[in-house]
Parts: sequence; structure tokens; C-alpha cells
Amino acid sequence: MAKQRESRWVVWVVSRIVRIVLWMITKPEWRGTENVPERGGAIIAANHLSVTDPLTVAHFLYIGARRWPTFTMKDSVMRIPVVNSVAKATGQIPIKRGSSDAVKALGEAEKALTQDGSSVIFYPEGTCTRDPNLWPMTAKNGVARLALTTGVPVVPVAHWGEQNILPYGSKKPRLLPPRKRIQFKAGPPVDLSAYRGEPITATVLEGATKAIMADITALQAEIRGEEPPAVPFDFAKARREQAEAKRAERALEERDAEVAGNGTGRAEAVEGDNGKNDTGA
Repeated sequence: MAKQRESRWVVWVVSRIVRIVLWMITKPEWRGTENVPERGGAIIAANHLSVTDPLTVAHFLYIGARRWPTFTMKDSVMRIPVVNSVAKATGQIPIKRGSSDAVKALGEAEKALTQDGSSVIFYPEGTCTRDPNLWPMTAKNGVARLALTTGVPVVPVAHWGEQNILPYGSKKPRLLPPRKRIQFKAGPPVDLSAYRGEPITATVLEGATKAIMADITALQAEIRGEEPPAVPFDFAKARREQAEAKRAERALEERDAEVAGNGTGRAEAVEGDNGKNDTGA
């Protein structure tokens, strides 16, 4: 029997506060809620536009699809006293990225999916998109791994509009009227039949991850009425290229400084020789 992970009275209070706040500043449009399973474990894989996403995604899932949202949350966020208490009472899962505790967190997520029958929300990209036009980027393979090891469905969810409330990198939310249009669309579970039952190799994980992100991107393209890029933006590659460009720039500056220094030295030497000749020394 599925375990109740969250405190009912905390859920009642938190859900109403969030609903009131979001109805004041957003104008939500939800499609595809029928694709979210009514019960049982489900991975909700969504794109990431803004730090306001958790609120709007939770709103979509809880009110639109009638499922309680469970997130994997950064440990740094969980250390905030009030947030920590609410997160624990609502069944959220803390995760320390880049540590052995990340494995433990994935184990907790797996338990929530398989034993507790929870709907767990993941951002496969791992961070807000850095694509110049805000399309979904390439993703990490954690969601694909979890889907293949648990066998639970992956429901792709795309959304658009949160960037108009709080763009990534901005500290000033735009809360004044009119209410911001926030569009959501959930698709049918991602077809991972080609990868299920196969040994979990890097190739299998890469293929499953691309399938998940392709569905999310296609849904966002429908919402936006635009054509997505043929090749997703690769944030890790972009950072490497940026770092290499900076190293090359520094090397060029150091070389120019060295050349300038050598030139000054030669000029001084010539001037000194001329001085000797003029004085007859």
C-alpha cells in the first residue's frame, strides 16, 4: 500500500497560499492533464525557464492533474529554516549535487516512485535553460536512468511564460498587473520501449535522455507555435568553449605584454649605446 509522504494539514495550508498568490499574478492555461496518471508512481519531466517554475509546475500538477507534486530540492534550499520544515512536511526530497548524497537522494526518489506511488518532478536539464531563445537544452541522464530502473512512466511537460515573471538572472520579479499568461502542456508518456530491458549503458542512457527531451521540446514548440533548433543548446559545451576562449585571450595578452616588454628593452639598449658614442666614453 502506498505510503502518505506528506502532512495533510500542511498540504492544505501550503496549497491554498500558493494558489492565492499564483492566481493573483498568473493566468494559467493547462492542456494535457489527462496524460498524467491518476495514481501510481510517475516521473514528471519538465523544461526549466525560471526560478519561479517550481510554483507554476506544482500548481499545474496539483490543481490541473490532481496529483501532489514531489520535488528533488537542492540541499542549500532545504537548509532555510521555514523552507526546510515545509519541504519535509510535504514530502520533498533533498539532494546534494556532486556528492555521494546525490545517490542517496536518487534512492529516495526511487522509493517515492515505486513504494509510495508519488508523482516526482524532475528538470532533466539540471538548471534553467541558457539557450538564447529559451528552448530546452541538452540534459543529464539521471531521469532516464531512474525511468529505466523503476519502469515508471515519464510524462513530458512543457511550459512557457514564467520568463515574463522572473527571467533567469534577474532579482526583481514582475508582479504588477496584468496577470502573466502561463501555458502548460503535458504529453503522453515518453516511448522508451527501445531502451527498457536493455543493459543500462551510456549509449542506452543517451538515447533515452534524447527521447525524453525531444518530447518536451516538441510540446514547447506547439505552445510557442515556433520551430525549435535542430540541435539543442549544449550548456556544458558552451562553458568549455567560453573557458577556452578566455584562456586563449589571456595567453594572447601575455604574449603581447612580453613582446612589448622586449621591444622596450631593445629600445633602451639602443639609446644607451647611442649615449656612449655621443660622450666618447
